[in-house]
Amino acid sequence: MLTDRRPILLANARLIDPSRDFDGIGDILIADGAIRDSRRGIGTAGVPEGTDIVNCAGKIVAPGLIDIRAFVGEPGASHRETFASASQAAAAGGITTIICQPDTSPVIDNSATVDFVMRRARDTAIVNIQPMAALTKGLGGEEMTEIGLLKAAGAVAFTDGDKSVTNAQVMRRALTYARDFDALIVHHTEDPNLVGEGVMNEGEFAARLGLIGIPNAAEAVMLERDMRLVALTGGRYHAASVSCIESLDILKRARDAGLSVSASVSINHLTLNENDIGPYRTFLKLSPPLRTEDDRLALVAALASGLIDVVMSDHNPQDVEVKRLPFAEAASGAIGLQTMLPAALRLIHNGDMDFKTLVRAMSTRPAELLGLPGGTLRAGAPADIVVIDPETPWVLDPVDIKSQCKNTPFDEARFSGRVVRTIVGGRTVYEHV
Repeated sequence: MLTDRRPILLANARLIDPSRDFDGIGDILIADGAIRDSRRGIGTAGVPEGTDIVNCAGKIVAPGLIDIRAFVGEPGASHRETFASASQAAAAGGITTIICQPDTSPVIDNSATVDFVMRRARDTAIVNIQPMAALTKGLGGEEMTEIGLLKAAGAVAFTDGDKSVTNAQVMRRALTYARDFDALIVHHTEDPNLVGEGVMNEGEFAARLGLIGIPNAAEAVMLERDMRLVALTGGRYHAASVSCIESLDILKRARDAGLSVSASVSINHLTLNENDIGPYRTFLKLSPPLRTEDDRLALVAALASGLIDVVMSDHNPQDVEVKRLPFAEAASGAIGLQTMLPAALRLIHNGDMDFKTLVRAMSTRPAELLGLPGGTLRAGAPADIVVIDPETPWVLDPVDIKSQCKNTPFDEARFSGRVVRTIVGGRTVYEHV
């Protein structure tokens, strides 16, 4: 961790700032934790004495990434991940803000726990960490939490993590109540009855592996129900992790009807498909499961078109005791903070979308949805910034993974492009040398 708080000039950079619809050569001056200037031709003459001048030589400078869905073990499961270790992984991946999920012990369902999380994160993490609070008490799905009080305490949105609220009346009440506080409801759309004993995507590949499948309908049925409830209540709604073509059709109809709905997709579902599971690789057992290549391509196209708003890591650390088991018995989840951006750069190199679209989905749009001050390179904004070398080839070595758990689906994967510097609040917290 670096603690130098001198002013910084990032010179000769390719600035990508979706908040200003800008992609071009320029400089950024950082001082006192904020962006002081962001334009072409700042030069070195007018910068404060002692400024650290960094010649970016055409490397990309973008707003720091905001990961809208990450599961961190604190409090209660620090053997999986701590705020400290998660923030180290995030910094190495260009993420300057982590949005942590409420499935902790105790659950983040009261103001005291929200306060604890925020204080603990401030004391131990090197990036910003903001909590989502539970939508229902104890994540039980039966009684909604005090949304107004939790938002006042600092919760940025409301979710039951990787659990779905199956009781439609509870979800209706939550959407209605949240509307009055302009609070965002984030929902994991999987009908547990349709998931049943399923462990991967339903289809020919699951049949060949002898595994019970999860149909696309498990996601689509729940999402369709939620869209009806949003229409009924007028609440703000975000689908936590869409994974199939059917969900995209539902989202498009809801958008066309003028509903206040948005959606995320995990980097895993954008860059991997069910065939990557191969010989029962449990690091690729996820919830929702990896789908077909047709689904993956549809998700990429939906992101490029703006139908999907956000790309997130779905970071979910699991230790070896629950991952090194037969596929059907292993826990779902994969780490992703450190690899979200490098994996996403595959979409750039494949020509699927441009940098501005990707940065919007990984920084600007999450900030807008959650009401956070980042996601922009405008003067006066917090100096949360990532510097990216988009071309450098490298291989992910498990030794270099900074998370406490190593359950990455990109084990020993080849990447082109990496983070070379991450700045949070004007301070360099990661630098690749």
